[in-house]
Amino acid sequence: MKISVVICVYTEDRWDDIAAAVRSVREQRRRADELVIVVDYNPDLHLRLKREYTDAIVVENSHERGLSGGKNTGTATASGDVVAFLDDDAVAGEGWLEAFERAMSEEHGANPAVVGVGGLTEPLWDTGARPRWFPEEFDWTIGCTYRGLPAERKPIRNVMGGNAAFRREVVGGVGGFHSGIGRSVQGRKSRPLGCEETEFCIRLTQRRPGSIMMFEPAAVIGHRVPAARSTFRYFRSRCYAEGLSKALVARSVGAGDGLSSERAHAVKTLPAGVLRGVGAALRGDAAGLARAGAIVVGLAWTTWGYAVGSARLRLRGGRAGRPLDHER
Repeated sequence: MKISVVICVYTEDRWDDIAAAVRSVREQRRRADELVIVVDYNPDLHLRLKREYTDAIVVENSHERGLSGGKNTGTATASGDVVAFLDDDAVAGEGWLEAFERAMSEEHGANPAVVGVGGLTEPLWDTGARPRWFPEEFDWTIGCTYRGLPAERKPIRNVMGGNAAFRREVVGGVGGFHSGIGRSVQGRKSRPLGCEETEFCIRLTQRRPGSIMMFEPAAVIGHRVPAARSTFRYFRSRCYAEGLSKALVARSVGAGDGLSSERAHAVKTLPAGVLRGVGAALRGDAAGLARAGAIVVGLAWTTWGYAVGSARLRLRGGRAGRPLDHER
C-alpha cells in the first residue's frame, strides 16, 4: 500500500507550524511514500516552500480557493493508493501512518470496504492548558476529537478532515471535496466554516453503498489551538458557523444523513455533559457550571446558525450565490 501525505497551507504566518508538521511526517515509523504540500493562492509561500523542501512535491492549488480545492489538488497530484491529510498546524505521532495502514487492512490482506479512516486529534493549547469552562463535548470547534466519538476502532459516519486518510481512487470517483462547503480566506477573515469532510464522507457512502469510514484512535496527532481560539467569543462564532455549514451539508446530501450524528450527539451526549458539569459543581468544581452553560450556549448557537443558513438557502432557492459566511 503506497501512502501519500498531503498538507494544505495558505499563509507564511504558520511557517513554524508547517515545519513542525513536515518534520512529524518525516519521523514516521511507517515512512510516507511521498509528501505533497499544496499552497492556496500564495506565490511567495509557494516559492519559499519549494526552496526549503526540495524532496517534497510542492504545488499551487489548481482548483477553487480554499481547503476543499487544496485537498482536491493534493489528491490529483498524489500517486499513492491512499492519501493521508494532515493539518498545517498539527503534528503527527510517529505511529500515525502505521495506524492508518493497519485500519485499512485485514489480517490476510487489504479490506477494500474501508475507504476512509479518521484518527484521534488531541488539542495542543497555546495557553498551556484547557480553559476550565471549555466542554470536551465541543472539542470539534477547535478541530479535535470530542467526547461522544468512540474510544476504540469502530465504523463512523464521517471522519475529521485534518487527520484522515482515504483511498485515492474513491476521492475522484465521487467528485472530490465540494468547494462550496468549508473554509476559504479571500483577502479578509471569514467565518470559521467547516464540514467539507462531513459532506464528502456522506456523499461517498451514499454513492458507494457498503463503503466504511473507520475511526482509528491509534492514529494520533496533536492540533495546535491558538489563544484566540480558546475564548468564549470564538467558541460561539465557531458554533454558529458550524450551523451554517450543516445547512449546506443537509442541502447536498439530505437532512436525514446530514444530521443523523448531530441529532444523536444533541440528544444523548450533550445532556449527559450538562449533568456532568452540574455534578462537578456540586462536588466543589465551580467551573462545572460554566461547562454546562457552554454546552447549552453551544447547542443554541449551532441550532441558530443552522436555522439561519437553511432560511437563506430557501430564499435563494438553492441557487449559487454568495457564500453564507459572507452574508449578514
